[in-house]
Amino acid sequence: MELRLDGTHYPLETLGPGKRLGVWFQGCSLACAGCMSRHTWDPEAGTPATVSAVLALWRRALADGADGLTVSGGEPLQQAPALMELLAGAARLRDGARRHEGSAGPHPADLLVYTGHEPGELTPERWTALGGADAVITGRFRVAEPTRLAWRGSANQRIVPLTPLGAARYAPYLDRESPGPRLQTAPAEGGGLRLYGVPLRGELIALERRLKQSGVALTERSWRP
Repeated sequence: MELRLDGTHYPLETLGPGKRLGVWFQGCSLACAGCMSRHTWDPEAGTPATVSAVLALWRRALADGADGLTVSGGEPLQQAPALMELLAGAARLRDGARRHEGSAGPHPADLLVYTGHEPGELTPERWTALGGADAVITGRFRVAEPTRLAWRGSANQRIVPLTPLGAARYAPYLDRESPGPRLQTAPAEGGGLRLYGVPLRGELIALERRLKQSGVALTERSWRP
């Protein structure tokens, strides 16, 4: 199955516990004010890919000892069939790897999905698409409700465990601050810089200021109109 992606990154360490494969779906009609990822809104932008290609990345991440998969965007539920197929395939690969290794390691890798939809907006069809996830982080980003809660950008957003693994992995973080850095940087194609994570209010402006003082000027910013 085909889908459109903004990109992938491994190892991701700022959107969920441990070392993870991050997958960002392209396209979001929710358009939250203050979103740091405006470049993911256009459904025609990004890069075409296939679910099988993403699962190949997941297979390599599992072999490297990944702690989980995080799917964000954009809005993943705007490509619900591809999301459902990705999560189902990721769970099969995860479970197969555990059986092959004899359940070695401290825990299986978990599958986490971000959606901007509020819990009341998650129709049966949307829940079906999320069915393979171990946990979901729900809710619009609300710039006027800043928070320090782990892996969330505003205080209204909630971590919703969906499986026993999700409950075991995420229950300790439901009301906790982020256990590590909130932002992670990596080089992008064309000499740019990509930021991964959930910044605190004012953190992006402070980053721009520090870069400018170091002689680095940002010509484009995904969080600016």
